[in-house]
Amino acid sequence: MKHGIKTGSLNPFAEWDLAQWQQECPSIQESEIPDKHFLYRQGENCADFFWIKEGIIKLSYLTAQGVELTLALLQPGDIIGRLQHDSVSQTMEESAQAVGKVVSYRIEYHDFKKLMFRWPEWSWSVFEAIYSRQQQIERKLRTILTQPVDRRLIATLLELAQIFGTRCTHGYSLEIFLTQQELADLVGASRSVVSTIMNDFRNRGMLDYTREQICINDTALIMD
Repeated sequence: MKHGIKTGSLNPFAEWDLAQWQQECPSIQESEIPDKHFLYRQGENCADFFWIKEGIIKLSYLTAQGVELTLALLQPGDIIGRLQHDSVSQTMEESAQAVGKVVSYRIEYHDFKKLMFRWPEWSWSVFEAIYSRQQQIERKLRTILTQPVDRRLIATLLELAQIFGTRCTHGYSLEIFLTQQELADLVGASRSVVSTIMNDFRNRGMLDYTREQICINDTALIMD
């Protein structure tokens, strides 16, 4: 499965180089974010928007008890930012961290707003994408509250297969590398519990994995 142009992405304009973009929004900056580094952290003030050009960004929330909950994994073409613009809304409610190397464009709020007015059809797709992501996060939280860990893990693996998977002999091979701790953060469970369930799934032929790769038997997971 290859990444293509998606609703809410800036990919329709991806053929522009940085100089062309700077004519439309002078504040735009291209930056490379190393693995594990942050675009911004929870609690920081940030009024800018980010367009992911290359790589994967993890959105996560740290609870008062110090437990990290991974909210979403964003891919090239996705946009991060707050549509409100006041001192309260600029305080970020989550952290945005690179998973592997990431290249992104950073655009100041007022320049991004001008783009929205210039391309109304595209701006509507941005609203749709942000709303869809919000719904996805809400569904994830409901699943964590109502489903056992094994069912949450199955749902997460199938979702990852649809977004980041390529066909292999088992079904799907994930193009994104996740540690068991990162997978546990996505599921909302401890690493030890997720490790036990992963071993059980492998023994039952539902998936196979190494330190570098996870192969998902999507048919077995769906039938389970």
